[in-house]
Amino acid sequence: MTAPQPPDFRSPKFLHAHIRQTMAFYEPVATDPGGGMYHFFLDDGTVYDERTRHLVSATRFVVTHAILLQTTGEQRYYDGMEHALKFLRTAFLDAATGGYAWLIDWHGGHATVLDATRHCYGMAFVMLAYARAHEAGMPEARQWLAEAFETAEQRFWQPAQGLYADEATRDWALSDYRGQNANMHACEAMISAFRATGERRYIERAEQLAQGICQRQAALSGGWVWEHFRADWSVDWDYNRHDRTNIFRPWGYQVGHQTEWAKLLLQLDALAPADWHLPCARFLFDAALDKGWDAVHGGIVYGMAPDGSICDDGRYHWVQAESMAAAAVLAVRTGEQRYWDWYDRIWAYCWQHFVDHEHGAWFRILDGHNRNHTREKSNAGKVDYHNMGACYDVLLALGAQRAA
Repeated sequence: MTAPQPPDFRSPKFLHAHIRQTMAFYEPVATDPGGGMYHFFLDDGTVYDERTRHLVSATRFVVTHAILLQTTGEQRYYDGMEHALKFLRTAFLDAATGGYAWLIDWHGGHATVLDATRHCYGMAFVMLAYARAHEAGMPEARQWLAEAFETAEQRFWQPAQGLYADEATRDWALSDYRGQNANMHACEAMISAFRATGERRYIERAEQLAQGICQRQAALSGGWVWEHFRADWSVDWDYNRHDRTNIFRPWGYQVGHQTEWAKLLLQLDALAPADWHLPCARFLFDAALDKGWDAVHGGIVYGMAPDGSICDDGRYHWVQAESMAAAAVLAVRTGEQRYWDWYDRIWAYCWQHFVDHEHGAWFRILDGHNRNHTREKSNAGKVDYHNMGACYDVLLALGAQRAA
């Protein structure tokens, strides 16, 4: 596949068009008239599993439709957002407990729970979905957001540590595992919740989560954000060390999570400034790109071991997308050209290797030589939320969210 001539990646016109073009991959095939969206797609858009539905995909489809609604104002995206929300609340939500199933089988208009584990990571995306839906013009989503927040506070919040626990059984018995990833996405959700509602409790919680992970916990692991912790929030250096298949709890320093935190810190700073946000964002981004950018083959690697060596040189779509967005937010915030240079470099790499110029959307994962070994364009959790969201975050930083 030969990529077309690179456009002006900083142009709001290009960013708006790319969001629409990415969503166009899903629009003809994703909606299940019997409920919700399909979650599993091959490179050409073929749905390869019509029944399995994952909480993360279900919530992210709400967010992507909200993004299209906010950038275009077109009614069909409101309808898609409403369709996705209805499915989230009828198929995944256990109204008696406030919990959401992690994985279900949807068949004949009926949901069979395949995995009832309560994940704070999933709850973070539930809150994000409601926040973005409310911001995009759905008033009733504000109450749903408040209900999900109260459930997270009651079931996952650990006041002594100022962070959320990670996982519980169906009846809310907590496991001993603690993770930064759920707290990072909870911070993302709280930022969006404050934007949508103006309620101080959300932005105050976002600040507390950011401090807890990026300052206190990062201080235990050399200043970088480590992923895994024990029940007392001591660092667990060995969790999933030999399991490279767990996409939600990978071992190692996740290079993309350093840059994603950099982006979130500056989005937080725009709403609730604090002296530590910018220096920390600079440090995380600069260190991540210094260690993680492959100067030979291009792109940002996935994982680094505690000794600084590369433990996974795969290229994941979300790592590139979040890093590109972080570079733009840093460029706008600081006025420094080097961050725009990084933005352009990352985008040029993605344009060449990740954007599927034939069928649409982005490829999910490439190897260290930029080869695609799978026909799966989107499996559980992807739905191109990260790359559409990254474009939206850049537009937000430029003050150009709505298409001209």
